[in-house]
Amino acid sequence: MQITKGKIPGLLLLTPKVFEDQRGYFYESYNQDVFEQKIKKIRWVQDNESGSVKNVFRGFHYQVPPFAQAKLVRVSRGKVLDIAIDIRPDSPTFGQSESVILSEENKLQFFIPAGFAHGYLVLSEKAVFNYKCDDFYHPEAEGGISYRDPNLKIDWPLPVDELIVSRKDKQLPELTHHRPFKD
Repeated sequence: MQITKGKIPGLLLLTPKVFEDQRGYFYESYNQDVFEQKIKKIRWVQDNESGSVKNVFRGFHYQVPPFAQAKLVRVSRGKVLDIAIDIRPDSPTFGQSESVILSEENKLQFFIPAGFAHGYLVLSEKAVFNYKCDDFYHPEAEGGISYRDPNLKIDWPLPVDELIVSRKDKQLPELTHHRPFKD
């Protein structure tokens, strides 16, 4: 597995070794020992999967402390634009975002530590999005940031009015109106 540091400290892009032949392919999508040796000791407690159609945007979501979550995300079908936003209050990159393309073809994985809001936009006709979390979901600790926040400077591949977004996500506040991880 090759690990590339993101432009924002803490974010990592994981490239697995893929073995292909005339039958298809094989790769190890996760190995606890390798993860702990190369990245950090972590205890994943929940695996999630989401299926979505083209132009669906899910995000930007996070869990507040003490239930903040690290995530390891990947796409097993289709293609998405995956986006992480730094919401760590004392971070010099607070409010900055980083985007990566995750797809069934590139088999990349994106490690997003606690202290980031996360979301993704489906670019293919359909996508299956998979992710591990190091803490359980707690509805009372749920938070989010508006995908329309112009200060995030997201380079959307289509007009934001064309995104398919849940009613709940349409009501999220801009990041400038709150500091999610304040002391």
